[in-house]
Amino acid sequence: MTFKKERTETANYMRRLYNKNLTTCSGGNISCRPAVDRVLITASSIDKAYLRAKDIAVLTIGGNNLSSGLRTSIETQMHLAIYNSRPDVLAVVHAHPLHASLFTASDKKIKTDILAEARFLLGEPAFASYALMGTESLAEIVGQTFSDESVSVVLMENHGVITIGENLHQAYDRMEVLEAAARMTILGELLGDVKTLSDERRVAIDRMH
Repeated sequence: MTFKKERTETANYMRRLYNKNLTTCSGGNISCRPAVDRVLITASSIDKAYLRAKDIAVLTIGGNNLSSGLRTSIETQMHLAIYNSRPDVLAVVHAHPLHASLFTASDKKIKTDILAEARFLLGEPAFASYALMGTESLAEIVGQTFSDESVSVVLMENHGVITIGENLHQAYDRMEVLEAAARMTILGELLGDVKTLSDERRVAIDRMH
């Protein structure tokens, strides 16, 4: 099996996601695209705490599973839809962080303009309307939502969160920062009088990309 280094890295980030309480032992999935026509993705029904390189499946960009004996994630279609929609994306992280996921069931938005770092890494999170998990409908909705090149984070209604990146580290980092921003948003409501970045400061940060 090829892509040993990339499969190991993918498994490492999946375990890190679980150890950081950003998803459950059965929830969430991670993928990366190490070559134009190949995608690596976490296998289904394996405890995320014990995931290893051997549990990372290799697919074609068209969805053909090249790893015999591994059943791919239920959200494989969704990951592939993102890659097909965004050639610049090389890694996708889908998880269910507690605070950020709460906003998928709310009309309120996560404030990514409390800290400059969050604004720089996340921009404005997008929202994808509800579709049953694991379906082609969800894949189409998410793929279309990510077709906007300014979008790096998508909240799926009553489901969870997806972050993307030019590599696994960037996609994972965005998930951690998003969860921190969600917690700050909630705590900020309790604290009151939280100052967010001005329009001028947001524009200056956005121009850094």
